[in-house]
Amino acid sequence: MRTLVPLLAASVLATTGLTAACGDSGGSGGSALKIGFIESLTGNYAPLGGEAKKTVELAVDQINTAGGIGGRKIKLITLDDKTAPDQGVLHFNKLKSEKVTAIIGSTFSNVGLAVEPLAERERIPYISLAPADEQVDPIRKYTFVVPAVSSTYAQAMLGYFKAHDITKIAVAYDTKSAYAKAGYGGMQKYAGQYGVQIVKAETYETTASDFSPLFTHVRDSGAQALVAWASGAPGVTLAKQYPSSGLKLPLYMTASQASKLWLDPVGKAAEGVYVQSAIGVVGDYLPDGKLKQAVQEMSGPFEQKYGYQPPQFAMDGYSGVKLLAAAIEKGGTDREKIRDALEGLTLVTPCGKYTYSKADHSGLRPSDISMNQVKDGKLVPTDWSVKQLAETAKAAG
Repeated sequence: MRTLVPLLAASVLATTGLTAACGDSGGSGGSALKIGFIESLTGNYAPLGGEAKKTVELAVDQINTAGGIGGRKIKLITLDDKTAPDQGVLHFNKLKSEKVTAIIGSTFSNVGLAVEPLAERERIPYISLAPADEQVDPIRKYTFVVPAVSSTYAQAMLGYFKAHDITKIAVAYDTKSAYAKAGYGGMQKYAGQYGVQIVKAETYETTASDFSPLFTHVRDSGAQALVAWASGAPGVTLAKQYPSSGLKLPLYMTASQASKLWLDPVGKAAEGVYVQSAIGVVGDYLPDGKLKQAVQEMSGPFEQKYGYQPPQFAMDGYSGVKLLAAAIEKGGTDREKIRDALEGLTLVTPCGKYTYSKADHSGLRPSDISMNQVKDGKLVPTDWSVKQLAETAKAAG
C-alpha cells in the first residue's frame, strides 16, 4: 500500500522544516491566514493521510481562487507526523511558533489524542480528521471532529443489524488503535439498545499478519456476522484471508476500508464484504439537492485531477477546511471567535450536514453513514441505506 502514497508536492523550508502548500497566496505572510495541517504522510497511515492531503489542498485552492476569506488567502503549512504521536506533538509546537490561526489535525487517532490537549492548553482551534471519541467525549472547548466518531459508526452498524434481524455478532478490533478500541467500546455500549449481543470479542495488534486463530475462535461462537474494526494494513490482510477461513458469516468492515487503498489490494476477496462509509463516498446515489451538490464540488475536480473517485479520507479533509473557513467567515480570525463560531455552526459538506453545538463537537449522526456492499470492485449502498440516505439528503435541503 505504501507505493500508493503521493509524494509531497511542496518544497521544504529548511529553516523550520515546514511545508508551504499550494494554498500560499504568494504575497507577504502578514496578509495571509496561516492554517496548520498535521497529517500522516509517511509511516503506516500514509495512504490514508495522503488522500486527506489532496482534498485539504483542493479546498484551500478553491477558496483562494475565489478570493480567499474576507479578501485574505490561506497559507497552508503542512507537516508530516510520520504516523507517530510524538511527531504530532513536535509539529504542534512548530505551528504554535508560526502563530497559526487554527490547526487541522491528523487522520491517525493516536496523533489526534496526543495533540488535542496541547491545542486546548494553548487555546488554538483544532479541527481533527481522526474519529476517536475521546477527543470530544467529554467535550473539549477548542477541539472539533470532522469524521463521524467511532461510536457513531458503531450505532449506524447496529441500526443496520437491527433492521436485518442480526442479533448475535462477533467483533474483532485492534488493541493498538484508538479508533478501533473506541469502535468496540461503542458497540459494547449500544448493542443492547439495538437488541444485539456480542457473543465473541477477539483482539489483535496492528502488526498482525495471520488472522487464522481469530477466525477459529469465531467459528463456534454462534455469531451471525463478524465485525472488524481495523485501519491500514490489518484491514487488508484480514479481508484477504477471510475467504479461506471457512467462515460462512458475512464480514462487516468500517469506514477505514471505504477506499481504493483497501479495495485494490484486497481484490476479489472484497466481493460481498459490507463496508461503511461517509455519504460522499457514495454520492452518485444521492438525490439532487444541497448534499449532492456539496459532494460534486469536491468529487468533480478530484476525479479530473487524480482519475478516481475520492475515498473516505478525502471527504474528511475537504470537509475540515470548509468547516474552518465557514467559522472564520462567520466569526473573524480571532481564535476565540473562531471557536465560538464553530460551536454554533451548521454546514452541509460531503460528509453530511454538520450541527455543532456546546454539547456536540462531532456534529454528525448515524444517518450520515452509509452501509455498502462491494460489488464488482465498487462500494454500492445497500437498499436499506439508499432509502436512509434519501431521507438524510432531503433533510439537508
